[in-house]
Order: sequence, then structure tokens, then C-alpha cells
Amino acid sequence: MERSLREDVIRIFMAGVAAVEPGRAVRSHLKLEGDTLLAGQHRMPLTPGGRVFVVGAGKAGAPMAGAVEEILGEWVYRGLVVVKYGHLWPVEKVTILEAGHPLPDEEGVKAAAKLLELLEETTEHDLVVCLLSGGGSALLPSPAPPVTLADKQKVTSLLLESGADIGEINCVRKHLSLLKGGGLARAANPARVLTLILSDVVGDPLDVIASGPTVGDPTTFADALDILDKYNLLERAPDTIRTHLTQGMEGKHPETPTSGDAIFSGVINLLIGTNTIAIQAAEETARALGYQTSVLSATVTGETREAAAAHAAMTREIAFTSQPVTRPTCLLSGGETTVTIRGTGKGGRNQEFVLAAAIGIEGVPGTVVLSGGTDGTDGPTDAAGAVADGTTVGRAKTVGMDAVAYLNNNDAYPLFEKLGDLLITGPTLTNVMDLRVILISPENPES
Repeated sequence: MERSLREDVIRIFMAGVAAVEPGRAVRSHLKLEGDTLLAGQHRMPLTPGGRVFVVGAGKAGAPMAGAVEEILGEWVYRGLVVVKYGHLWPVEKVTILEAGHPLPDEEGVKAAAKLLELLEETTEHDLVVCLLSGGGSALLPSPAPPVTLADKQKVTSLLLESGADIGEINCVRKHLSLLKGGGLARAANPARVLTLILSDVVGDPLDVIASGPTVGDPTTFADALDILDKYNLLERAPDTIRTHLTQGMEGKHPETPTSGDAIFSGVINLLIGTNTIAIQAAEETARALGYQTSVLSATVTGETREAAAAHAAMTREIAFTSQPVTRPTCLLSGGETTVTIRGTGKGGRNQEFVLAAAIGIEGVPGTVVLSGGTDGTDGPTDAAGAVADGTTVGRAKTVGMDAVAYLNNNDAYPLFEKLGDLLITGPTLTNVMDLRVILISPENPES
């Protein structure tokens, strides 16, 4: 092959990211015909004299808002969308506020208060277009008194460090918030609500994405307490959180609304971007480049190192036997794994995946592996992920770096930084979880 495997693997990854560009996703699902808004299969007449409010939260919120303004034009009255720092996009009528992610901060609390204040203006004649994408839960913190932001930051950090999945984390968040778990729909009532959603959660459960602010909540205060107990966090969590959840279980605080609640009768939730869409686009590009393709799964979860080991084992099998698929081959998978932090290093789940996979394919020629966050961010780093091949472990040794030791210390970032193998995309302004691309060449070429 004339191109290098590394050029191809990055090209395939970026094709997947481009397919879930937020503006493109909005425009493919939202159209205006006269005074009727077409949202997917739904027809929504816009009421004369009624107004359209645009609200939301997430890393993709700004370009989504820009696309809504473009489509609805003069119908848009006002809006407020909260995004992660640096994830800006030009808009006209919608105010874009920046806040902290993955840990919520005071700017997010202020933004949530302003959003609630804006929703107080709505009437039954109005339409609220809510834009949700990855990061929305952290970016829209509205602690239920007496819980404070510091309390929520503490319990979120504990859950992240303990390896809790996003569904578990969001269950706890919902029961400490005024907006999550259907709270935004309750605040917007009696206005109609149309929510456009870019999914960053495996399986695309609407009640989990951004903690389901416009979706009925199937979880309870008791569930939230059980999750803290599962990870041995009951005694480590702030007293206010234990007290609030316990009182909620005892009926002293209102439970989050369920899907049958009347407030959802005027709510439409529409999924406009998913990990599967990104994988399909990546697959099309890989085929155009001459690779046989195999989509392993769009729902990979569990411990990152275990997932990496499984991917590496399959890569070795194909490289040495051309089974179960022939070479040249492109393996694709998506989803979101978790890292149970045991070390003190720097990295993220994608960098950890690639480092573990590099150990698994050590010495295997003609192979390359990439794993990256479609949002351009991997953990608390400026990298989306990393790229490795069969020579990575050996190259690390030549500069005095033991790949296994760095993996055990959750310290993938400095190793890949030293080797020049970090995947740096900058903020992509979208987020549909992670995308992994593995290429296996036809005849062991230079990778």
C-alpha cells in the first residue's frame, strides 16, 4: 500500500468524527416548512405569537444552537446553552456560557440558575428546543439544597475514581439536582419541548444521556444510595448527600418524575447522532481505502485493559493466520470503557486502551491501533487518544520507558508524548463516545 497505515488509521477515525458533526446532525433531522417544524418523523406546528426558546448543555451545544438558529430564523426568541470551556461557535440570539467538565464548577451553577430563570418566561404557546450532548450532565449542575456544588464535585470524583459507569454516575446526579432526571421538562411546563440529542452513552438510553433532563427517570433515591454502597462510598460521601438521598428515600423530597408523568405529554426526545453513525462512516472510508472491514461492536464497555487485550488478541490472530477475516483488514469498535485508577499517572481511557493494546501486539508487524474520544478529549488531557503499532513497546524501551510499568501507573500520556504518538485533534465540538480503529496490512508493510 502506498499510504502508511498511520495515515489511513487517522483518516478513518476523522471520517467517523465528521459524520457526527453537530450542525450536520441537526440539519439532517430538523426542517422548517412554512409555520411547521419537521423534527424527524414529527410535525410540530408553530403557534402564531408563540416563541421558540433554545436551551441546552453539552460539548456540542454551540454548533447545535447555530444550526437551530439557521433553520428557525426569526422564530428563535432567546436561548441559553452551556458548553465546556473553549467549545464555542458563532451564534446570534442564543447566549453561550462556558463551564467546567468533567467536574462541575461555579460557572455551571450560575448558568443553570440562569437557564431556570429563562424557562420561567415560557407559556403554553411557546416551544422549547433543548440541545443535549456529551458533558451535559456536568455542565448543568443545579444542586438541590442543602447539597452544594462542592458536595457534588466530591461525590462525582469518588464515583469516577471508583470505576462507576456513566449510568450509575448519572443516577446519583439526578437525585441531587433540580434539572436532571426530567427536571428541565418540569421547569419548562406547560410549554412544548423538543429535545435534540447527540448520544455519548452506550446503547443510547435517553434517560441517561446528560442525566435525562427531559426524560422520565426510572431510577430512585434508593437506587442512588445502592450505587454509593456498591462502591463503598457511603462513608466517604459528604454528609449532606447521604442525608438528602436518605430523606428522599423516606419520601421527604419529591422523587424524580417517571415517564408516565403528565409533564411529558408535550415532550419529544429525538436522537440525532450516535456512535453507530460514526462507526458506519468510518467503515465506509476504510472500504474506500481498500480494507476488508469488521465492526466488532458499538457497545464495548467494561475495564479498558480487558477490552484492549481482546482487541489485541484478535489483531494477532488475523495478522498471523488471516482468520477469521482476510487481510488487509480494518477492525472497528465503539462504546465507552472504564478505567479503575490505581496509579498516579496522567492519561485517559483511550490512551490506556492503546498502551494495553500495544503491549498485546508487541512485535507484530503491519498492525496499527488507534483509540480516540470523538470529542477530542481523553480524560484530563489535551489528547483525544493515541496511536500505536507493533514497534511501540520496543521504541519506548529505547528511551528508557517500560510500557508495562507506565500502564500499571495509569501513565500512558507521557509515554505517547515522548514517542510522538498522541492523537491531538483539539475540541471537535461533538461527542458520541469513543471510536477505535485497528488496521492490519496485507503483507507486513512498514506501519
